Amino acid sequence: MKHKNMFVCFLVVILLAVSAVVYAQVSRPYRNGSVWNVAFIRIKPGMDSAYLNYLATDWKRSQEASKKEGLILSYKVLTTEAHGAGDFNVLLMTEYKDLATMEANEAKADNLAQQVVGNDAKQMQGYKERLEIREVLQDRLAREIILEPRR
Repeated sequence: MKHKNMFVCFLVVILLAVSAVVYAQVSRPYRNGSVWNVAFIRIKPGMDSAYLNYLATDWKRSQEASKKEGLILSYKVLTTEAHGAGDFNVLLMTEYKDLATMEANEAKADNLAQQVVGNDAKQMQGYKERLEIREVLQDRLAREIILEPRR
């Protein structure tokens, strides 16, 4: 009986060791990449030039300042054709290293906006002015998936 118990214990130890090795060898052919904030915008009829002018000046200045401070990695503006009266026709995309970095830098981003755009009153005035030329339909976070194994 004693030998039988030792043999069972030995088998359990071997099984656990093999399981640990197999678990450690599990690899996925993909990994998490950066995080994107994607804003879905509908430019109001006849206001394309006005909104794109804002993006090319004030919005770009703010994005470049964030990039210079290391708060963001990159940004993009994509235009699309709308498929309905209430559909988006612009995507504003801002890339962050990861979600933790994005959240950790919120206070720095607020301080930078105060420097680049102006105080809260000026920022609010800008929001009101842009309401006349565009509508923000949605704002989403997306994670990029890199189709390569983790390094």
